[in-house]
Amino acid sequence: MAYKAVVITVSDRSFWGKRADESGPAVTAMLREAGYEVCLETIVPDEQWQIEKAIADGADRLDAALVVTTGGTGFSPRDVTPEATAAVCQRMAPGIGEAMRAASLAVTPRAMLSRATAGLRGRTLVVNLPGSPKAARENLQAVLETLAHGLDMLRGGPADCARQP
Repeated sequence: MAYKAVVITVSDRSFWGKRADESGPAVTAMLREAGYEVCLETIVPDEQWQIEKAIADGADRLDAALVVTTGGTGFSPRDVTPEATAAVCQRMAPGIGEAMRAASLAVTPRAMLSRATAGLRGRTLVVNLPGSPKAARENLQAVLETLAHGLDMLRGGPADCARQP
């Protein structure tokens, strides 16, 4: 089943036109290659209320099965994407962030500094990715195949939990 997805880049510099967004297009390309219909790509600044609004809009108005954010997951005082995600999700899915960090640790010890998380807002899965294009691709690749099974369960589709990928 092809699911609808939204990609949100969280970056002050990209929002204000001071740096080209490379992470959002990279994530969009991967999702499209995996069969997702990316119905919206947007850029928001590192403002928690704007991140929350963009996530909620993707989930509620657009009814996207998957909302992926890129950026705002580090230690900078303006990195508030995980907090925005937690604020708008009813349930958290910590295993997704754990899996991404575990895969990233094979590439760099700095992966342990990622605060990326994931959660559920109604029938939408929200996944945070790092802001670097390379790290965003690596993290998404680590979980992409399994996300479809989670979306099948979340959306009431056929989900054979006994079947191994």
